[in-house]
Amino acid sequence: MTQVRPMRADARRNRERLLAVAAEAFAERGEGASLDDIARRAGVGAGTLYRHFPTRRALLEAAYLDRIEAIAARAAVIAAERAPGEALREWLAELGAGMIRVRGLKTLLGAAGDTACGECVRGAAGRLVRAAQEEGTLRPDVEPVEVLRLVHGVVTAAESAAGDAGADVRRYLSLLMGGLERR
Repeated sequence: MTQVRPMRADARRNRERLLAVAAEAFAERGEGASLDDIARRAGVGAGTLYRHFPTRRALLEAAYLDRIEAIAARAAVIAAERAPGEALREWLAELGAGMIRVRGLKTLLGAAGDTACGECVRGAAGRLVRAAQEEGTLRPDVEPVEVLRLVHGVVTAAESAAGDAGADVRRYLSLLMGGLERR
């Protein structure tokens, strides 16, 4: 049996600094922020960054994990306050707005959040989609992963529109949901 050694205090501090600086850098420059710049701003070498986060995606996931978990947790809150179909619409609007507001989140949750941290978003979407299907407001042949992919497309469309992206997300989601509802 392999024993996992606890992280040394200095390594833990380096990791925490890297995550804080990465979140700032991704917010400023998007997911393409320079990893070398992140390491320099955190006061560590590039080797230290790559030892903790072997890929850009791993760093992006770790930097946004709390936000992604918060978005997923909102699904339960909204579901407790609203009817299933309405809860799904509202949560998708919040998810879409988050993808626009938090630079890099759309990329991370692309392909239906096919990442370790996207698992909680897929779970939340699954619960809301199933509830709306059981309520009879959502077509029974719609899969949660399809809904997430469509929201990704809605966000892309809203970003390319000249108007208010948040309002455009709600408008486009309304059009989308009209096509997904049971007739």
